[in-house]
Amino acid sequence: MYNLQAIISKGTNNALVQFERFGQIANNLANVQTNGYKKVTFEQILKEDGYLTGAVRTDHSQGSIRITKSPYDVAIDGPGYIPVVSPSGEVQYTRDGSFRQGKDGYLTTSDGWIVGEGIKIPTNCFKFEIKKNGEVLVYDARGDKAKKVGTIPLVRFDNPDGMQTADMNRLIATDEAGEGRLVKNHDCIKQNNLERANVSIYESATDLLRLNASMLASMQMLKLADTMYNKSINIREG
Repeated sequence: MYNLQAIISKGTNNALVQFERFGQIANNLANVQTNGYKKVTFEQILKEDGYLTGAVRTDHSQGSIRITKSPYDVAIDGPGYIPVVSPSGEVQYTRDGSFRQGKDGYLTTSDGWIVGEGIKIPTNCFKFEIKKNGEVLVYDARGDKAKKVGTIPLVRFDNPDGMQTADMNRLIATDEAGEGRLVKNHDCIKQNNLERANVSIYESATDLLRLNASMLASMQMLKLADTMYNKSINIREG
């Protein structure tokens, strides 16, 4: 009976680990259209005692970059994150550059977080330009000289894996991530572009099919062990 209990315990544990992995893959697929989303990987590890365990990691590799029609859109071509500030002053980081002009003229995220230290674009400017180094230039009229109104900052961390996920596809800096370093003299900002999620639909679908077969095998093993366990109890009671 002890062996049957051990089988049931291991089977239950392993099924739960597989369900967790299933949830991570499903979440990746749900965010395949989310700008700058970084997929979560789930590494299954079979221990010597037969129990499965899992290690969750974020894949910080860059997604493909697509051209857009909005001059407010920016993509980061290379490592790093753009700091954004909440209305209450909290700082978080993002690679989702689908920005817009807020009511007060400042460049913001889709949910109103200020980009960098605050970049105000005059509502009456003829056009504005975001250079590859992040500088934002505005033109009041045709032929006028450009005026710099701010810079979109780029910050890098020694250990991006140590960052904590937050709402709206943002990240929070932690001690484990290390101190954020402001990058200077770069050419990583691309206006009129957005970074796609680094999720492969084909790979995720393949992983789901394989995982589904593994989960079915685990459930069948649990069902068989449970049947044998109940029979052994009936024999003892009989």
